[in-house]
Amino acid sequence: MNSTLGRIPVLDIWPTVGNGARAVKAVTDETIKISATVFREGHDNVAADVIITDSQGKDIARYPMSLIGHGTDRYETTVTFPTIGTWSYRIEAWSDVVGTWLHHVDVKVPAGVDVDVEFAEGALVLDRICEVAPASDAATLFAARKKISDTKLAPLDRLAVVADVEVRSALLRNPIRELVSTYGPFPVKVERQRALYGSWYEFFPRSEGAVQKKDGTWTSGTFKTAAKRLPAVAAMGFNVLYLPPIHPIGNAFKKGPNNSLTPGPNDPGSPWAIGSAAGGHDAIHPDLGTEKDFAAFVKAANKLGIEIALDLALQASPDHPWVKTNPEWFTTRADGTIAYAENPPKKYQDIYPINFDNDPEGIFTEVDRIVRLWMSRGVRIFRVDNPHTKPVEFWERLIAAINATDPDVIFLAEAFTRPAMMRALGEVGFQQSYTYFTWRNTKQELTDYLNELSGYASPYMRPNFFVNTPDILPEYLQLGGPNAFAIRALLAATLSPTWGVYAGFELYEYVALKAGGEEYLDSEKYEYRPRDWAAADAKGTTLAPFITNLNSIRAEHPALQQLRNITFHRTDSDAVLCYSKRQGDDTVIVLVTVDPAIPRESGVHLTMPELGMDWQDTFNVVDELSGESFTLQEHNNFTLDPHSRCGYVFTIRKA
Repeated sequence: MNSTLGRIPVLDIWPTVGNGARAVKAVTDETIKISATVFREGHDNVAADVIITDSQGKDIARYPMSLIGHGTDRYETTVTFPTIGTWSYRIEAWSDVVGTWLHHVDVKVPAGVDVDVEFAEGALVLDRICEVAPASDAATLFAARKKISDTKLAPLDRLAVVADVEVRSALLRNPIRELVSTYGPFPVKVERQRALYGSWYEFFPRSEGAVQKKDGTWTSGTFKTAAKRLPAVAAMGFNVLYLPPIHPIGNAFKKGPNNSLTPGPNDPGSPWAIGSAAGGHDAIHPDLGTEKDFAAFVKAANKLGIEIALDLALQASPDHPWVKTNPEWFTTRADGTIAYAENPPKKYQDIYPINFDNDPEGIFTEVDRIVRLWMSRGVRIFRVDNPHTKPVEFWERLIAAINATDPDVIFLAEAFTRPAMMRALGEVGFQQSYTYFTWRNTKQELTDYLNELSGYASPYMRPNFFVNTPDILPEYLQLGGPNAFAIRALLAATLSPTWGVYAGFELYEYVALKAGGEEYLDSEKYEYRPRDWAAADAKGTTLAPFITNLNSIRAEHPALQQLRNITFHRTDSDAVLCYSKRQGDDTVIVLVTVDPAIPRESGVHLTMPELGMDWQDTFNVVDELSGESFTLQEHNNFTLDPHSRCGYVFTIRKA
């Protein structure tokens, strides 16, 4: 990368990550806007192109950049990368000989200034182009040269030759580049589309099909019983199923219901307390089945269009085989005991965190082996537990090593932590990240956060908007009733190209362990939680039909599968949010209330050019949620009642 300015200065190139030290995120065929400030001394015109280069170093395409505002010196273009791999782009800025001459004749000839000299110089410009232009363009420009050189013609007639559409088009297709200045290359990591777009569902296999006996003991669900839930997950439109850890669980300090320290003999314990005499991270909990059962489960999911995402939790129970074979991987305290996990004042006696500084090579080798083992078992997506408590450089190395051989593998960072750490994890390779969406509830909070995620954060971070998790039951859901669940689902599914649901959300599970906390009462993390899905369907006490509709709309509309294309439109109410997304000919406009309690009326004022329309246009839309048709214009008025209609998803009806 050039570190100094060239003959034609270029500033503020976007997108880049770490000034080009790390790769910008993209997926195949995603529209990426590249922009830069381009200028020079004096009054001559400048121009710029973006050249994209594939992983073999071959230039694939050149995209001309356009000035986006008079006097701004800001140029931009949109590019796409067709295949997975490490690509790059560079910007070439240059003195635009043709543009400078066209500007001179357009200004000087009508004013009668230097007419013959300008046309004479133009003839020289056309001579240069004709030497290298394709035959068809050369013929057009040679004929134009003869006419503009004819001093018997009136100046305005000679100017009309230059203004001819075919002549201008030929000129634009054959620029003369002088004083070329190159900036870049800037790396771009192009991944499969699932890295950007997907609908995630989470359930605990042990709960699906779990049965409580008359004596109060339980029989665990298995992969075979959990597979019976897969068709319903697919029917709701989910294409990724995330499984919490499926490994053996330790008995030492096993947690009981509601995170108690007094488990019963048949309590299953936390899946995140990994490891027992039955094995560690490479093993399957005996209650769930065998490797053959897991393979059948993965196959059944894939057949329904569902990918399996598996939890990667780098920690161990006191019973994990590593504690005996590699005690140096843990921290020993002054009294000789191994330190368990803490988040003071909370204590997690059933979990030993790994000390990545004691044997980094040994730990890396083992984790690389484990990840590749599960990859060989059909897992191509890993949800990484608490990556912010491990060294960033470890993740950078691991993800790079895995993606070097298997670029389709995706890592999701479960990092509800400080912005700097979330950014670093995204920059070093995590394809997706959990976000602060869970705690962004107001119109202003959501607007500001989405402008951040779709704007300056988009080169390094892709959001996954989970509406809830086994750890997080937001206060908004605890207090807002069923309306709140519908609102959050509508927001997550249309604001972010990837969103997620933890099982029970569709049943409006909202009871917290205690007021002011976000833990579920009777949390599934510590006990079996079978749900009567059939009864909920029969009674209609489920959000599943609404979720199904949302996922269907997402699948049918490419605009909702993108991140960088969001525009917020002005509304008069502080509780009504309006935004649109465009991708090619597809435009989606979403109108939603964030107040789950009372109806809200609001003026809705559309920024028409962002919809590809003139300010005075009217247009027809259909609400994909209800099937109703409406006519919209710049200024509109709507009432949103969370009890009957929390929002609209409008798509523009083609004429």
